[in-house]
Amino acid sequence: MPSLAAVSKIDFPFKVDQQAVKECAKGLFAASFPKVDRMLSAFDNTEIKTRNLCNPLAYYRDQHTFGEQNDAYIHIALEYSVQAIEACIAIAEIEKEKITDIIFISTTGLSTPSLDALIINKMKLNQHISRTPIFGLGCAGGVAGFSKASVIAKANPDAIVLFVAVELCSLTFLRHDYSKSNFIGSSLFADGVAACIITGDNHVNKTKNTFAYLATQSKLYYDSLDVMGWEFNDKGFKVLFSQDIPTIIASNISDDVALFLEVNRLELSDIKNFIFHPGGKKVLTAYEEALMVPGDFLKNTREVMNDNGNMSSPTVLYVLERFFTGDFEDGYGLMVSMGPGFSCEMVLLQMNKN
Repeated sequence: MPSLAAVSKIDFPFKVDQQAVKECAKGLFAASFPKVDRMLSAFDNTEIKTRNLCNPLAYYRDQHTFGEQNDAYIHIALEYSVQAIEACIAIAEIEKEKITDIIFISTTGLSTPSLDALIINKMKLNQHISRTPIFGLGCAGGVAGFSKASVIAKANPDAIVLFVAVELCSLTFLRHDYSKSNFIGSSLFADGVAACIITGDNHVNKTKNTFAYLATQSKLYYDSLDVMGWEFNDKGFKVLFSQDIPTIIASNISDDVALFLEVNRLELSDIKNFIFHPGGKKVLTAYEEALMVPGDFLKNTREVMNDNGNMSSPTVLYVLERFFTGDFEDGYGLMVSMGPGFSCEMVLLQMNKN
């Protein structure tokens, strides 16, 4: 079965304390929200301690056009994607010319040619590499991309698939959007870049641990298109998300997981490692109450959120990186993320220490 050869992540040099972001938001929103002090509790309720940001905090106090923000997205996404990929290649101990496929996932900026083309050009990867750029999956993109990379590696035993997820959520911040969604978004979202290399059966990975892909499941919930996404206007990307997200998760996740595991002749008690995307504190609570797994089964997920914020699609790969470096139990692992659509993505892994 396809297996994970390497995973890497980026910690930006501008990581900032959540309380500093809170004070910045207070200054930006005070004129339009007379009771802003009451709303500031949203920053504390996230339980986020630090935010992974791609620019100094002062950058967000100024007005930027959509063009300026998108230019910054392309420049920063390319620079840090290359860094993450180079780290991944070093961990996997492969030659970059041997990479057969690249999947690039992002929902926070636009580029044509797509970023994967820019990456190939800058790194001088194989000119015949198969490219799959994907836009619009949002928070679900981390697990969806991992799944698609694994399916490619399953179909081609000689494949070496590079998967890159980049979200620079802070570069979508609209300085003069005083909506509640923008305010809540400013308390939660952050920036992240992560890369994975997944190989087919004809490769022997040099990692100390084996994470083998077993199965995947996708689900789109009908009549929930307005739950999460972007509204594109002349100023850029306006964030949209509903307060119903935790309720939707709580109402569906138990049955969805049970169905996925049943198809694979497993039960929830068989899962030893839970690699979940942390949508926020309320989302984590919804997972915990619905699944009722004994112990602190979302410890790594929670700590990644505490240390970084919600980085959208790469976040679950930051969680995966914690497991991959040794913080796991031998046995099955379950990856889960949810995103626009409203949708749910799952991957089943066999995880063993060598």
